[in-house]
Amino acid sequence: MLEQTTLLLGQVSDFIWGPYCLIPLLLGTGLFLTVRLGGLQFRQLGPALHLAFITRREPGGLGEISHFQALMTALAATVGTGNIVGVATAIAAGGPGALFWMWMTGLVGMASKYCEALLAVKYRVTDESGQQAGGPMYYLSRGLRWKRAGRMLGGMFALFTALAAFGIGNMVQSNSMAAAIQGSFGVPGWLTGVVVALALGIVTIGGVRSIGRVTSVLVPSMILLYLLACLWVIVANAAQIPATVSLIFTDAFTGTSAAGGFLGAGVAQAMRYGVARGIFSNESGLGSAGIAAAAAKTREPARQALVSMTQTFIDTIVVCSFTGIAIIASGAWQTGINGAPLTQAAFDGSIPGGLGGQIIAFCLALFAFSTIIGWSYYGSQSMSYLFGRRAVLPYQLMFTLACFAGTIYTLDFVWLFSDVMNGMMALPNLIGLVLLSGVAARETRDYLVRSSMPGASPGVL
Repeated sequence: MLEQTTLLLGQVSDFIWGPYCLIPLLLGTGLFLTVRLGGLQFRQLGPALHLAFITRREPGGLGEISHFQALMTALAATVGTGNIVGVATAIAAGGPGALFWMWMTGLVGMASKYCEALLAVKYRVTDESGQQAGGPMYYLSRGLRWKRAGRMLGGMFALFTALAAFGIGNMVQSNSMAAAIQGSFGVPGWLTGVVVALALGIVTIGGVRSIGRVTSVLVPSMILLYLLACLWVIVANAAQIPATVSLIFTDAFTGTSAAGGFLGAGVAQAMRYGVARGIFSNESGLGSAGIAAAAAKTREPARQALVSMTQTFIDTIVVCSFTGIAIIASGAWQTGINGAPLTQAAFDGSIPGGLGGQIIAFCLALFAFSTIIGWSYYGSQSMSYLFGRRAVLPYQLMFTLACFAGTIYTLDFVWLFSDVMNGMMALPNLIGLVLLSGVAARETRDYLVRSSMPGASPGVL
């Protein structure tokens, strides 16, 4: 029975994430919103980064956490194993040109992320505990003109998010973490499971304020550590950087010839794997990041939206780029290896003393743990929307137990199940983004006009 169910889920997952369903929908929505907003992500990237890392907070607004903490909570969920494993998989299957298509996906995905955050803040509510709650389930149910359809779509999104959190946001991550730590440091998987489950319980029991405090320290630290390690590999192969940049751009449009253990890839493969892995990494269009954005202290939906869109920029344009360039410049992409071992091979070949594999294992563990924290909040907020705050504690207990279970059981079924749930949560969100794009455009225009008036906050817009 399990084998048949797994086979069926595999077929459904292949269709949803194939070239004829969700990928063109996600990419197309990002392109549509980019045009609708007049390329806002390009025109306002500088001010957005200033808001995120210099201004960081907005006094007097409703919400529980700062702009920066909301961004770090969302980044915690997206900067995960996909930034190490997903990039390697894309290059192994699609060649160096896949990285170019990851960049394109990230750039248009910033518009989707912006709209998700803006709508999440605009339509957020004060829940029964007195905290701000928002996300696609709220802007679907409160923003759409057809209220019954909006409530149905909002309920679907919340249900699929709560279920998806157990897979891609929990057991898959803890399994990857345990495997990496056991392989590099010899720590038994069950022991990793106990430690991670306890740490997760301590962090999440304090709610979004506790999560915001932890992620605001953990996420920047782990990203900086990983980027420095990648920079080590890149500097060690500095002579190959011009050829690497050339490969990325030329192979995106010409395909890649077979070389070494690499079997070769056409333009279609480069585009397919680059787009798919880019979307999977930054989650633009899935709607999840809007849940974190809604908790930010702000009076202006557009202000938090500008901060939130930098999440996709950091995840894809920065972190994924460092991984991809390190893999290509080191020549490891030609070995025929795939996944995490490919990234490890790039590091091992450039960092002496066998430290490369240990650095990758440690970074994988940090990335996975941060993803678990972020998705625990998404799942809890979804359960609160569906069943009220009384459902949050039981959900968190189940989520913590599942985190431990992920370290000791094989996960083929969980992988496929979470892929399907991720795809299903994206569909109602994309409907909401398109139908409410006029609201997002109007809010953005009004905010830009107000912020340009005399007396507007300096250095913002």
